Amino acid sequence: MRCWKHDVVVYPKKGRNDPSLGPVSVMVSSEEDLSFLRQNMDIDEGSFHKFMISRLYQTHSAGKGVSLVGPMIGAPYAVMILERLIALGAKKIIFWGWCGSLQEQVKISDFVIPIEAMSEEGTSQHYLPDHPLSKPHPGMIEVIEGCLMSHRIPFHKGAIWTTDAPFRETKEKVLSFKREGKLAVEMEVSALFTVSRFRGVALGALLVVSDELATLRWKHGFSLAGFANARKAAAKVIGELCQKLLQKH
Repeated sequence: MRCWKHDVVVYPKKGRNDPSLGPVSVMVSSEEDLSFLRQNMDIDEGSFHKFMISRLYQTHSAGKGVSLVGPMIGAPYAVMILERLIALGAKKIIFWGWCGSLQEQVKISDFVIPIEAMSEEGTSQHYLPDHPLSKPHPGMIEVIEGCLMSHRIPFHKGAIWTTDAPFRETKEKVLSFKREGKLAVEMEVSALFTVSRFRGVALGALLVVSDELATLRWKHGFSLAGFANARKAAAKVIGELCQKLLQKH
């Protein structure tokens, strides 16, 4: 982890009352998905630490096992969470979120593994200003892909677009990123990839498609049973992912 003590005023560190974390953490964007994952991992609902304006759960005693934290939205807040997790001991992090499809073949409830993210958010430039494209740790992609394949869950793997402004996903931008082959758009991943590289930790992401933009007519699936079922399946996969990452540590 790079030290900021010599060049910044505020830097991430472990506070007196902060928990010590094991090596594996899961960042979950959705409140309901956090509940799916907590139940799948048999973690008591009331057993959590207040973590900024999110909640942090642990599967084992301090310094061991897996931690879950959420909900969260947007690159600035997600990066603040990531920085805190790293300061408390996390070394392998999975981000689980939703995305909007930019390609006709990528449908609501599909799974997407981002292998590159184009930054149109404002956080990444404060870490690596000359790197608009960010990538996950290759080992994390391999583990996520392997778990999905073992569960026989189809998925798309490719580049995505991260934005701070979901209500400014203009037709021009959607068509431009679609032509470039970007699979989806969301709000956190490019910044998380950038900061994980900057801090020297391993991070990967798994996204579930919540809506479609490719035709320039917004189609959302937030209330569809298939979307909920896909997220429940994702919770099972991520639970298995965590165990595999612990074994490799």
